[in-house]
Formats: sequence, C-alpha cells, structure tokens
Amino acid sequence: MTRTIAIGDIHGCATALKCLLKEIQPTREDTLVGIGDYVDRGMESAEVIETLVNLVTQCRFIPLIGNHELMMYKGLNSGVKSDFDFWVQHGGNATLASYGGRAENIPQHHLTFLSHCIRYFETDTHFFIHANFVHDLPLGQQPDDIAFWTHIRDFAPPRHISGKTAVVGHTPQTEGDILDLDHIQLIDTYCYGDQWLTALDVETGNVWQANNRGDLRTTSLKVKKAELEEKKNRILNQRRRAA
Repeated sequence: MTRTIAIGDIHGCATALKCLLKEIQPTREDTLVGIGDYVDRGMESAEVIETLVNLVTQCRFIPLIGNHELMMYKGLNSGVKSDFDFWVQHGGNATLASYGGRAENIPQHHLTFLSHCIRYFETDTHFFIHANFVHDLPLGQQPDDIAFWTHIRDFAPPRHISGKTAVVGHTPQTEGDILDLDHIQLIDTYCYGDQWLTALDVETGNVWQANNRGDLRTTSLKVKKAELEEKKNRILNQRRRAA
C-alpha cells in the first residue's frame, strides 16, 4: 500500500528525525514530503541533511524549501556579508556549529541538496507548501512572502481554489499538536522547542511524533478531533452548570 507522508519542520533535530523514520519504515512505494526548515535552531543540522540525502535510496522523497533553507543558501552563496550575518542571526549559528563552526566544512552534496528543494508539491487531494498560500492564486504563482514567511496565525486563508487540503509548517504549535483547520493541516509542532517532530499520513490521518529524547507517540487526526470535541462539550457543560 502506497502512503503519502508529510514531515514537519525538523530544525536540526536529527535524533527525533531518525526515531520517526525508524517507526515509519518508509519503502520505495511511499512518498515522503519534507515541509522545509530542515536546518537552524537545533544543534544537529548537518546530521539532518545527511539523513535526508540518504532517504532517496529508501523512498520517493520530496524536499520542499523553507525560509531557513532560503536564508542559508543565500547567506552562503550571495557573497554579501549582510546575507550571511542575517542567516547566522536567525538560527544559522547552530547550523554552522554542527559543521564544526566553519562554512567551508559544509559538504558539496549538502549544498546540492539545498539547491534541489522545490517550492511546492501536490497530489490529487492535497498540496504541500512551507508556510502559507493565497487561496485564489495557482500554486505556481504563490508570492515568496506568503509561501515562505507568513504565519498561519497572522493570515489563515480559506480553502484553495484547487479544492485540495493544504499541508503547511512554519508556524510553531508550542503545545506539540497538529493544528487541524480541516482545509489546512499545520504540522510544525515545535520540535526544537522541546516538543515533537510530526509525520502525517495525509490519506489515513495517522500521526507519528518523536522528540529529541527519542520518545515516540502515535495518534490520528480523527482521535484528536474527537478529543477536542469532548473538551469543548465539557467546557460548555461546566458553563451551563455555573450559570
């Protein structure tokens, strides 16, 4: 059975990533979509990139580009010191440390990986983009400031004109749970902030999560929806009794 699994913002958390992949056990029939932001903030970015590079031998791996890959690639290649400094100030210092503190230590195949990351990916039912989208523009025409930089908490668009469900990252969910808005599934669950790295099977709704201690937990979007509905009803009942 083929699966399409999206992996949320990794941010240099190689321990969580390896734990997640061990549990998922991707095969050549599976499509894994990285939502971007593989590097920065966490301390294992070099190991994360190496792990992702090796994924292509196990499954169909689709790496999307996030704003942190954009900053890193520009900082390393533009030749402009302010671009390099901007990246370092926004989490790139941790990435450099994972390469021994020197940009010259970054292997060429890691830079090649960054250059091959793509803007978006879509299936018959879902599309995947790093941060956000304009609902009435085709995916190939999404502006950079929205696609890579705009948080869902600041701008939550209606369903895209394609009718497909959006899977995004970028906006950290500090409680460690997926934000499910029905037409948008937000899977940045704040791994680098001592929460969880998330993998979502977009067809079944199955969810795997791992953290930097190597702990693992599983659930599903259906279970989470039921839990939220129960919590909502419990709060409403408490208010009625107090009235």
